[in-house]
Amino acid sequence: MLATTTLWYVTRGSGVVALVLLTASVGLGVLTSLRVHLARWPRFAVTSMHRNLTLLTVVFVAVHVVTTVTDSFAPIHLQDAVVPFLSPYRPIWLGLGTVAFDVLLALVVTSYLRHRIGVRMWRGVHWLAYVCWPVALVHALGTGSDARSGFLVAVSIASLALVALAVLARLAAASGRPRVRLASVVATLAVPIAIVGWYQIGPAKHGWARRAGTPAGLLRGRRARVSAGLVATSGTVSPPRSFRSYATGAVRQGQSANGDERVSVRLRLAGSPHGALRLELRGTPSGSGVSMSQSGVSFVPATTRAVYLGSVTGLQGNDVLATVADAAGDRLLLELQLTLDQGSGKASAIVYGSTPEAENAG
Repeated sequence: MLATTTLWYVTRGSGVVALVLLTASVGLGVLTSLRVHLARWPRFAVTSMHRNLTLLTVVFVAVHVVTTVTDSFAPIHLQDAVVPFLSPYRPIWLGLGTVAFDVLLALVVTSYLRHRIGVRMWRGVHWLAYVCWPVALVHALGTGSDARSGFLVAVSIASLALVALAVLARLAAASGRPRVRLASVVATLAVPIAIVGWYQIGPAKHGWARRAGTPAGLLRGRRARVSAGLVATSGTVSPPRSFRSYATGAVRQGQSANGDERVSVRLRLAGSPHGALRLELRGTPSGSGVSMSQSGVSFVPATTRAVYLGSVTGLQGNDVLATVADAAGDRLLLELQLTLDQGSGKASAIVYGSTPEAENAG
């Protein structure tokens, strides 16, 4: 379980890093085409960094692919990294990632063969970078389990803004027919708007995992068979229902940029279903605590590795009530009896979990 959980985190992390690096590479590519340079940073240095960033992107994409294929949680195979739209797991959105990977490989290979294939063919292939990047972004939002997390949303918005501004700057400096330039500007603005609109009606909505094409067995928590050399299992792992677990971790308290108090509690569950639980509270100081105005709760049980997100629904002293839900729409009610030591920064809790159905039955 620990090994597969680690693979899952590496897969998510390497995918986000690859997206950030690809964004930076596209931005530098635009600067290179504009012949931008700094007083202490000549144009050849910008070109060199652009090339190295692209290679580093390929490295992280390779890590992303290898860990995704190695992890047995989802039915994704090595051929799915090369041939798009064949995987039974979210075929369209995973397939877009495969397309982006294939295009990225073509860009790297043709860059090394530039002097043999000619500048015209190299430049024609290089234009595919403008297709590769939005396709990779849609893949990240459509396939990733963190599509509704604030961090990934912030990264996506920043990436959209950076690339759009860079392309608009290139169009402003370019010469050519006004109608063609105007059409290019409209397309440059339309793509981010289309992606944001699709996100709002797609990955941002509950139930996206089912609509995206996640196999029904995974939605029910069914575990994939263990790879060769290990004991194969055909049982299922259901989403957490009623449980009671002791948890330990750390607490941090400080002020945010607007002066509000911020309390962050990170816990690891010692008992079933194990996993990680994080609690964020913001508000005005009240005695030794915080009068809450904003909250956020995330829970990742180790048994299913689904990401549950939600907020605090009740707070009295160190007793916390929260409601969270995963991408499939399964909800959990959490009750925490916290013990916080601000001096040492240590935290512990007794965590109770139940489904709304179990609460209503009780």
